[in-house]
Amino acid sequence: MDATGNKEAPGPTMGVLEIARIVQCIPHRFPFLLIDRVVDVQKNVGAVGIKNVTINEHFFAGHFPGHPVMPGVLIIESMAQTAAVLVVETLGPESEGKLVYFMMIDGAKFRRPVYPGDQLRIHVKKDRNRGNVWKFTAEAKVDGQVVAEAGFSAMIRDARAAGDA
Repeated sequence: MDATGNKEAPGPTMGVLEIARIVQCIPHRFPFLLIDRVVDVQKNVGAVGIKNVTINEHFFAGHFPGHPVMPGVLIIESMAQTAAVLVVETLGPESEGKLVYFMMIDGAKFRRPVYPGDQLRIHVKKDRNRGNVWKFTAEAKVDGQVVAEAGFSAMIRDARAAGDA
C-alpha cells in the first residue's frame, strides 16, 4: 500500500502521449479537446498535459474581442482532461473511452491571463483514489510561472451507466 492508501504502486514514467493516443483515452473532441499532448506520465502518480494556445481557438472570438484571453474555466477543464488521461493510463485499456465527471473543484485560483502564443503546461498530481473516485491537485504554468491552480475530484464511469442515471 502506498502513502495515499492505494494498493497500486507508482508505475514507471512513460513517454510522450500524442493526440492519437489522447483521443483513445478520453471521449473529448474538437472544439472541446483542450490538450495537445501528455508528457511525463507516471501511472498512479501524475502527468503533465500540454496545451498550445493559438489565436485560432474558437473561444477567442468572444473572450474578449480585441483582447483575447483564455477563459479560466477552460484552463480548469484542461487540468481535468490531463487527469482523465492519467486515470486511463493507470487503469489500463479496459478504461479507455469511459467518462470522467467532475465532482468538485476546490481552491481554484487564477494568477495571470493566458494569451494566444502561450504554451500551458498542466501539472496534475493524483492525491488519492477510492474505487471510481479520484482526487487531484493541479497547476497550469506558462514559461515556468503558475497561471492557475486548483484541487478537484472526479468519478470515472462507464458511458452506458452514466446514461442510466
